[in-house]
This record gives sequence, C-alpha cells and structure tokens, in this order.
Amino acid sequence: MSGADTPLTDEQRERYSRQILFAGIGESGQRALLTAHVAIVGCGATGAAAASLMARAGVGTLTLIDRDYVEWSNLQRQVLFEEEDAAEGLPKAEAARRRIARFSHATQVHAHVADVVPDNIHELLQDAAIVLDATDNFETRYLLNDYAVEQGKPWIYAGAIGASAATMNILPGETACLACIFPQPPGGVIETCDTAGILNPAVNLAASLQTAEAIKWIIGDTRGMRRTLLSWDLWTGERSEVTTAHPRPDCTVCGQRQFVHLTGENRPTVTLCGRNAVQIHEHRRPLDLAVLEQRLRPQGTVQRTAMLLRFERGQHRITVFPDGRAMIQGTTDAAIARSLYARFVGA
Repeated sequence: MSGADTPLTDEQRERYSRQILFAGIGESGQRALLTAHVAIVGCGATGAAAASLMARAGVGTLTLIDRDYVEWSNLQRQVLFEEEDAAEGLPKAEAARRRIARFSHATQVHAHVADVVPDNIHELLQDAAIVLDATDNFETRYLLNDYAVEQGKPWIYAGAIGASAATMNILPGETACLACIFPQPPGGVIETCDTAGILNPAVNLAASLQTAEAIKWIIGDTRGMRRTLLSWDLWTGERSEVTTAHPRPDCTVCGQRQFVHLTGENRPTVTLCGRNAVQIHEHRRPLDLAVLEQRLRPQGTVQRTAMLLRFERGQHRITVFPDGRAMIQGTTDAAIARSLYARFVGA
C-alpha cells in the first residue's frame, strides 16, 4: 500500500476535517498532501506565507531554502518570524523550520541556509515534486525555469511589490515557461521593495494564489490549474491576465532546450531587494567563523553565532556564512562589495 493510499488516522481526520469537507480535496486529496514534498525557494515575505499555508494544509515534507537572515524590517510582512528571530539575526530558513515545528509536528522540514545557484540546484531540489518560487530576483527565477524545464518538473512563479501580486504556473510541456513570456529579464528601472515599498496583503495574496495552484497539482487536478500570468493590484483594484496556455515554439528554453542559466553563463553579482546590499558568491569555501571573529575584532564590531558572523565597520556591514558566502550591506556597487570582501574576509 503506497503512502497516498494509506488510510487517514483519527488525528488526521480531525486536524484536516474542514479541508477534507471541501469537495475539491476530500480524503484522497488529503492523503496526497500528506505524502507530498514541496520545495520553496526563498523564505522572505511570500515564501514565509507559502510555507505556513503548505504546512497547515498538511504537506508532508517541505524543503525551505533561503540565503538571508531575519531583520526588524521583515516583521511587517514575513508571517513566520518573531522579534526574537530579528534580535538574534537567525537565518530565515532555520527560523521558518522552528516556527513550523510549533504548529505542524507532522510536517518534516528540511531547512537550507543557502543560495540556489547552478552548482547546487539539482542537489537541493531533486527530492521535491513541485517548486514554489518566492525569490526576489529574476536571475534565480530564470535558473529555476531552466531547471524545471530540464527536469520536467512544475514550478509556480509568484511575486509581490507595492500593492501588486503576480503569479504564473509553469507546467513543462503543457504551458508556456517563464522564458516564453519574458525572453529577456525586465530592463530599465525596476521597482523593488526598497523603492516602492510593499503591503503585506499583497504578499499574502501572492502566496495564497500560489499555494492554491500547488494544492491542485498535488491532488491531481492539473486541468483546474490557471493558464495565465495573473497580476492584481490591491490598491487600485486593477487586474490583468496574459495567456500562458501554450509554449512558444521558438522559446530558447522549452523549445530549443538551451539552459544558459543552468550552466552558469553570464551569472552576475546579486543585489538584494530592499537591503542596499550585494551578495558575494564564494560557495564551497568553508570558513572557520571563530578564527575570522578573532581576526576582525580589532577592526570593528563583530557578532558571531553558529550560523553566521556579522562585522560592522563604518557604513558597511558584512554578514558571512560558513560556506564563504557573504552579504555586503551599505552599497549596491559590486566592485566596492568585492573589495570589502577581499579586504576583510580574504580573496
């Protein structure tokens, strides 16, 4: 008897009773949810809301991936985090894992404090059946799109900025992929939460739309999944949809299967949404944070935990992770960020 066919326990029937009563799910759908494995890339505003909804719906396994840590400005919209997480500077993936354990003991959570890059994407996402996007940059979204098309694995794009939410289902071989709709990354001036702000209802709308579509896929109702790129402005009430029902034949990704993002071609340094910061990629370069702390202490203010080290000097803050990755706050200039990294962490 497979896990999806295993009868529900009395505890499960009680816990998910209102969801089971919904005709679209029923007991069979609930069993499917309990054995599903969902990956969420990004545990910020959208990702935290999506993770909470997925866990409360009874998803059996969640893989949560995030490169960042909790700050006070996150608490306005990132529903899984509390003041103590911000005070401690806890990595978001780990903070989310701890919070989910308090309300959903049946959900197994794999937390990865990492950035999804070409070198690790297969390892991080290989066990998940579906991937939910909760990132803050198109670089990672194009990487997810390459991976999903290559693997034939569904993923759901979602984003929120200002009062607007947007989401799109990508079912490789059935619908358009991200590159079909956006052959090139958006150009010109692009609004971020640092310039346009963000309302928490927009975040929750994006996550709700995304997780509803994920639940449809998990229980096997793919015909009921939306075939549009949906955008919704909660402030003005404006709503728009662009069809994504069919792949574009000349698409370089799903048509020609050219995975330039997956191979790491032209990978830029990443500036972080709303952070006045640059991320430095130095993966697979293990650092001894205790040794680094002793070296940096005479040169500025240092705080260290088991998961990260923060170093402040003048207007800049450098947050270093054990794998060598770092976030340089106080600049969006990649050259300055790399210079600071080389000076204080090492070339």
